[in-house]
Amino acid sequence: MGESTAKRIGSVPYLNSVPLTCGIEAKTEFLTPSRLAKRLRSGELVAGLVSITEVLFNDLYDVLDGVAVASDGPVKSVFVAHKKPIEQVEVIHCDTASLSSVNLLKVTLAKRGLSPRLESFGDYNHAADLDAVLLIGNPGIEFLRLPHEHQILDLGQAWREDTGLPFVFAVWAIRRDQHLPGLGQALLQAKQDGLAKLDEIIATYPEFDAGLRFAYLREHIHYDLGDREKQGIAHFVERLRAVTDETVYEPKYIAGF
Repeated sequence: MGESTAKRIGSVPYLNSVPLTCGIEAKTEFLTPSRLAKRLRSGELVAGLVSITEVLFNDLYDVLDGVAVASDGPVKSVFVAHKKPIEQVEVIHCDTASLSSVNLLKVTLAKRGLSPRLESFGDYNHAADLDAVLLIGNPGIEFLRLPHEHQILDLGQAWREDTGLPFVFAVWAIRRDQHLPGLGQALLQAKQDGLAKLDEIIATYPEFDAGLRFAYLREHIHYDLGDREKQGIAHFVERLRAVTDETVYEPKYIAGF
């Protein structure tokens, strides 16, 4: 990956993405998932570690095979915190930064025959005051560490219970019209280097405590995009088509290049 790609790839500023940008941090812009998707969609970025729904709703990208941010059970960073039983909840306030999480919530609720109203919110400082709220990423992890009166519906765990499959939250999406020589290999190498340095990342990452970082990166998140993960994506495509009027595209996987 040459200098021409400097600052033309994007990722998110969350703990779960750190191993996938190992060694390429200087060439990476770190943006919230929604801002990252907009920059990638506009063509300002060539590749981005984006929500899987960005790929499924926009037929602009190829998905780099072999790399994902996924869970195969509780994910701990994407959940609904609710004070009433989930069956009694009428409104869920959503962090709209991650479209994957919002859409996973929709299919999770539909599976249970539930249809509360989803409203956006943007202030995590008041999340604990809300009766029901969808939280993601580092702020979600932080919420779980503080005192609260909520029950937790972990969406990774709910998906695993409903389907028996992993859920893929994010993938490397590469614009089909802007493939750059060596980019795919550089992203695969970053993953390889990041996993090799996982213990170092767990020891030195500045947020949270080492025990939480170990459990999250070693037990709750995994980074493979293999057959079971692709089956999970295919199942998500089916579920999405049942809850949206938008076109949902089949992902196109490519090897490193």
